[in-house]
Amino acid sequence: MLRSATVRVPASTSNLGSGFDTLGLAVRLYARVRVTRRQGRGVTVISGDTDSLTLTRMLREGARIFFRHLRVPSFGVDIAISGDVPVARGLGASATARVGLLAGLDALAGTSLSGTQLLQMATRLEGHPDNASPAIFGGFTVSGVVQDEVRCLSFPVRPSLKCVLLLPRFGISTEAARRLLPDSYSKADTAHALNRSALISAALATGRYEALRGVLDDRVHQPYRTSLIPQLGRVIRAGERAGALGGFLSGSGSGILCLTLEQPEKVARAMQAIVPEATMRILTVDNHGVQIRATR
Repeated sequence: MLRSATVRVPASTSNLGSGFDTLGLAVRLYARVRVTRRQGRGVTVISGDTDSLTLTRMLREGARIFFRHLRVPSFGVDIAISGDVPVARGLGASATARVGLLAGLDALAGTSLSGTQLLQMATRLEGHPDNASPAIFGGFTVSGVVQDEVRCLSFPVRPSLKCVLLLPRFGISTEAARRLLPDSYSKADTAHALNRSALISAALATGRYEALRGVLDDRVHQPYRTSLIPQLGRVIRAGERAGALGGFLSGSGSGILCLTLEQPEKVARAMQAIVPEATMRILTVDNHGVQIRATR
């Protein structure tokens, strides 16, 4: 019987402009989730997250769904979360915690879930697969729900593509950001989103990254979220003038990410000049996804 499992889960940036709730990239920032079996029942969470009560509720719900869905006897677990994935910055922090928990419970319970099964359960908890997919499979992912089943295609991304990430000091609630979106869109905006999502997917799947230039603009969610982060357009334009292929709001924010093939340091300086107090990170894509180390 395994006593403990340590799970490393990459952060993710989602949407990538117009690929709302569909497109994602795993990036080389990591959460480490240690799941330890103990006697009794219940879930205890240890984390540096300031909103530990919300995190505890989220992970308790995840454990409940795991045991009920797989119909295996429940056991008590202690969960310790560490790493460098910032909360409320549009980098899938909740997905890393949930995926780490589910993968850890899978190892301890011996249920041997496939990646697809793990994604199905994580999506049930998250409500959408765009962050859980890259967290599990790594690379660039295109995913969606088809007839109640989550379908995901993943593609490796070369290290020549750099992700230049600006992290403001403030966070943005995903729920608050979603409330700003309209209930319907015009034909023109819908066609624009379909076009851009197809071009972005083709460019990343085939490794023709230069084709990303000019297609990361969005009309589906970013215009409605600028009230939460008014510097968004200026930061992206500054990155593009410095040589970036383009930029977008990472998830629902507050992080802003530019993709570039050249001079990432120059792009980072240009972006930070707009928001001097922000933190900058230059990252590459993680192509491995979730990794598990178990101990007896």
